[in-house]
Amino acid sequence: MKTPVLIDLDGVLRIGKEPAPHVEKFFELLTAHQIPACILSNSTLSTSNDVRQFFEFNGIHTKIPILTAVEAAAMYARLKYRRVAVYCTDHVKSLFRGLLDYDNPQAIIIGDYGKNWNFETLNYIFRKVKDGAELIAMHKKRTWKTPEEGLLLDVGPFVVAIEYATKKEATIIGKPSQHYFASALSLFNLEVNDPFIMIGDDIETDIEASKNLGAETIYVNSDKIFSQEAIEKANPNFIVNDLNEVIEILKSKFI
Repeated sequence: MKTPVLIDLDGVLRIGKEPAPHVEKFFELLTAHQIPACILSNSTLSTSNDVRQFFEFNGIHTKIPILTAVEAAAMYARLKYRRVAVYCTDHVKSLFRGLLDYDNPQAIIIGDYGKNWNFETLNYIFRKVKDGAELIAMHKKRTWKTPEEGLLLDVGPFVVAIEYATKKEATIIGKPSQHYFASALSLFNLEVNDPFIMIGDDIETDIEASKNLGAETIYVNSDKIFSQEAIEKANPNFIVNDLNEVIEILKSKFI
């Protein structure tokens, strides 16, 4: 089997609300040469179907598997628990159907909950975790940015508040956790220590995290700002500016 390629969605395949330049050509290369690949999104607001609809809406067709952090969290929950309380948007909460129990949860799972956060919710989670429920975070990013409202608190600060109050550490599912990479590689019947290639635009969650697992890494410059020192420390195997350059690298490896 060829080495699988894991591809970050935002900043690599999608720039803002538009498909990245050369994305269709990139998908065609993967398909034509049967390169195993999976699209990754750390979003806990979207399902794989949402991501696929984005490409379809823009006239881009692909059958490449897609895995979002919320789907990885649902996979993890179904393997480990029978009862969970989940804090995320209603749109993606349906992925946990059959497991939801807010009276006696074995685990509390936290995703993007937007402006629904309040003292009562945090205190409820605190009490359940203090009483023995495990704490699961779909990811632990500090902030996120929207065109409408600018920089906003992300999931991380709320997770840290519960960790601090309960003196318990959350299990992180999304990048940079190895749980996420393991979930993606399991789609190819591979283990997390098997070789893979990671293409991403985030030094911490894409490049460093996957390189720590032995992956070959391709860092794509985007609007995310990282210091030269951080980039040199992460030491990606390749640094590129767009998907056209990624295509040339993959051609040299697979063709």
